[in-house]
Amino acid sequence: MRTDLAVIGAGPAGLAAALAAAARGVRVALVDAAPAAGGQFYRRPAPGLGARRPEALHHQWRTWERLRAGLEDLADDGLVIRLPDRHVWCVERRPEGGFTVHALLGPLQEEATAVHADAVLLATGGYERVLPFPGWTLPGVVTAGGAQAMLKGGLVLPGRTVVVAGTGPLLLPVATGLAAAGARVAALVESADPRDFLRYGRALAAKAPEGAGYAAGLLRHRVPFLARHTVVAAHGTERVEAVTVVPLAGGAARRIRCDALAVSHGMLPHTDLAEALGCRLDGLVVAVDDEQRTDVPGVWAAGESTGVGGAALALAEGHVAGRSIAARLAGRDPDPGGWSAAAKARARMRRFAEVLDRVYVPDPHWPDRVTDPTVLCRCEEVTAGTVREAVDALGARDLRTVKLLTRAGMGWCQGRMCAPGVAGVAGCALTPGRRSLARPVPLGVLAGPGPAAEEPPATAPAPADDPARARPRTDTRTATHRRNP
Repeated sequence: MRTDLAVIGAGPAGLAAALAAAARGVRVALVDAAPAAGGQFYRRPAPGLGARRPEALHHQWRTWERLRAGLEDLADDGLVIRLPDRHVWCVERRPEGGFTVHALLGPLQEEATAVHADAVLLATGGYERVLPFPGWTLPGVVTAGGAQAMLKGGLVLPGRTVVVAGTGPLLLPVATGLAAAGARVAALVESADPRDFLRYGRALAAKAPEGAGYAAGLLRHRVPFLARHTVVAAHGTERVEAVTVVPLAGGAARRIRCDALAVSHGMLPHTDLAEALGCRLDGLVVAVDDEQRTDVPGVWAAGESTGVGGAALALAEGHVAGRSIAARLAGRDPDPGGWSAAAKARARMRRFAEVLDRVYVPDPHWPDRVTDPTVLCRCEEVTAGTVREAVDALGARDLRTVKLLTRAGMGWCQGRMCAPGVAGVAGCALTPGRRSLARPVPLGVLAGPGPAAEEPPATAPAPADDPARARPRTDTRTATHRRNP
C-alpha cells in the first residue's frame, strides 16, 4: 500500500494528527495494533458485549465522539484508511526516499504486511512503570492500566476486592472506576504527599474540578485513601490474598486482604521505533521541535513518546503535527498561526505535566525493600540477588552491562517491564534500550518475502463500534508475506 502519511498509533495523538492532515488533503494510513481506534484512553467494550452505556467509563466521551465522526467523514472521502491489528516492528527509510512501515498481522503476528509512505508520524504512546516488590508476580497482581483496560474493553473486574497502589494520576480514575463498577476497593495507596498539591495549587487549578470529582467518587464508595503509604509485599499461594502496606514516614505496617492488586508508578514513553530510525532522544523521550518534527527528515512524533502528559496534551501535539505534515508534504512552510490554540494548549499541558512529575515521585528507598529472592525479570527469571551480585562482585555499572551479565531484559518483553526495576536495584540510570526491532518477529518474516498475499480490501467490515471505514481506492494494495515453513 502506498500513501502520503503513515500514522502509527490510533490513540489521541494519532487520531488528532490523522484528522488534521487528512482534512487538508493528505492521504493517511492509520496503523494500529488494536482492533478498534481510540488507544487505551478511548478504549470501548467489544461490540458483542452489548454495553448499553459505554460512556459511563469515560469522562471525555464527547471528545471521542467528535474524533470518531471526523474519522468517519474522512474515511468516506477516501482520505483516511484505518489498518487495525497491525503490530509495527520496524520503520525503514527507503534509499529513494520515503519510508516502509513493516507490521505483523492479527493476534498470531505471523504474517507480514507493509505500508509505503512519504512521511511518518510516531504516535506510539507509553507504557506503565511498575517497580517490583516481593510477591509482585503473583496471579491477581496487575498494572493499574491493565485493570482499567479489563474494565473498559471487557467489562471485567480484576477481582472482587481490589487494592489500587503506587503513584501517579492514573490511580484515581482506576480506583473510582472499579468501585463504580461493583468492586470493593479496599484501599487506594498513594505514595505522594497531598501537601505537595497545595504547593502547586495554581498550576493544578485547571484540573481541580476533575480531581474533586474523583475524590467525591472515593467518598461515595467509601474507599480508604492512604497517602504517603506504599505496598511492600503481596502475599498468597495460588493468587494474591493480601498486601502489606507501610507509611513512608515511619510507623506500623498493616495487612490488607484482597484478591487483586492494581499497581502503577507512572508512565514511560514508547520510543523503540524512533530509536531504530535514529531519532534523537532527550533523556527517555523523543526530541521534537515546535512542529513536532524529529531530527530525522520526514518523521514527526506526538503524544506520550515525546513526554508523558495525558490525552489533552496528546491531542494538541497531534493536531500541530498533522497540520505541519500537510504543509510540508505540499512543499509549503507551515503557518504556526493556524495552530496557535493547539500550541497554547500544548504549552499549558506541558507545564501541568512537569508539575505532576514533581508531585508523583516513587519512594526513593523502594529498592532497599526488594529482597534477593524477588524476581525482577520475569521472562528470564532473574532475581534481585543475581542483579546485586553482578553489581557488587562483577562490577556492572550500567543497565546494558547488567543485562549482558544476568540476561535481565533479554526475554520476550525486551526489558519493557523489568528495566525500571533492574535499574533501581542495580543503582544505575534507566537508559533507552536501543533496539533494532520494536517487537519479536518470526524468523520466516526476517528471512525474506514468501508468497505474496493481498491486503484485505479497504471496504472489509470494520468493528461495529468503529465506523471509520474507507471507500475502495485503486492505490491501497499491500503485499503481505506468510511465514516460511
